[in-house]
Amino acid sequence: MKREIKIEIIAVGTEILLGDIVNTNAQFLSRELANLGISVYRQTVVGDNAQRILESFHEAFKRCDIIITSGGLGPTQDDITKEMAAKYFNKELVLHQESLNKIEDYFKAKGGELTKGNRKQAYFPKDAIVLDNHNGTAPGAIIEGENNKVIIVLPGPPRELVPMFKEGVLPYLKQFSEGVLYSKVLRIFGIGEGNMADKIKDILENQSNPTIAPYAKEMDVTLRITARAKDEEEAKLLIAPVEKKIRQRLGEDIYGEGDTTLENVVGEMLLNKKVTIATAESCTGGMLAARLINYPGISEVLMEGAVTYSNEAKVKRLGVKKETLDRFGAVSKETAKEMAEGIARTAGTDIGISVTGIAGPGGGTEEKPVGLVYVGLCIKGKTTVRKYNFQGNREKIRTRTVMNCLDWIRREVNKL
Repeated sequence: MKREIKIEIIAVGTEILLGDIVNTNAQFLSRELANLGISVYRQTVVGDNAQRILESFHEAFKRCDIIITSGGLGPTQDDITKEMAAKYFNKELVLHQESLNKIEDYFKAKGGELTKGNRKQAYFPKDAIVLDNHNGTAPGAIIEGENNKVIIVLPGPPRELVPMFKEGVLPYLKQFSEGVLYSKVLRIFGIGEGNMADKIKDILENQSNPTIAPYAKEMDVTLRITARAKDEEEAKLLIAPVEKKIRQRLGEDIYGEGDTTLENVVGEMLLNKKVTIATAESCTGGMLAARLINYPGISEVLMEGAVTYSNEAKVKRLGVKKETLDRFGAVSKETAKEMAEGIARTAGTDIGISVTGIAGPGGGTEEKPVGLVYVGLCIKGKTTVRKYNFQGNREKIRTRTVMNCLDWIRREVNKL
């Protein structure tokens, strides 16, 4: 039986602590390790400081068996990750001639001069397994110490780290892999996280393998179903009955899987059913049309998008009656209805959808507060208007409006 190991990821770099760059390496490494069925117990970020790096090694090895670092392998004085790993294991740094030759060839090809700092990139702790870098000058290394402790040092730039991990580290780690962790993500809209959890409460309470994790994002909710198994196929078989139960409970609130987006789902449905659409937007200013345009090939069904921000534009372009605007105002169910019907009629489409509202921060009244939005949906001559009261700043109100528009389109087109 293979030894179960625990891994921690340590990102080295003051620029990460300062927020100058985003630590995408930790996300990549965690996903890759999960696919191997190896658990990541902690992620840490530490600055380019010798004492702090050493302390992070001492702390991590109280909990884990293998540390994977990113960053700190460059030619400058503060690039000291490899040196601290050598110090931790009490190993001397020795020249790796093959790496030095490759670094020299790299500079010759570029017409540059090899510096003392670049030479130090070819020195590694004694007996280390050196990992070639085909996209830069900093090789990585797998450094094995006493008591089955291992430090794997990788360069910081993702274009160097990713291929190095896949080519050199994955084969090494497979000796510790007992199986795989496979996940399936269900994407949900139209129901809050609390209501969703209530609907599947017993499923969540009785989970074991697979596990179910809800995540509330800014605009939707996701459910991640994760199974541990000997291979991906077995994991899929474990997930299938749990997914079926969840789908029975949540029904149409589940709009997609994996990394898909609401606009992609809507775009695909419109194209598959050959349903044409046009948009008339006021407060969202073209955001709805822009989201639909994200889907490749949408030009076959998206006929037109009109930003009718002023009352004059609503009258001239959409045929909204002046009397309607004078009596009920631009932000009203009556105006939204005539906008939706007007864009469907003038564009000659199966669907016309309209948006009119008060996105703020100003312009609201007690009767019509900031966040009040009306959406009109005209489908094959039948028009319905929905009223929303959104919270948040201008951007959030507009984004939430667009998401609800897309979701409403999705549900209605699904009936056609």
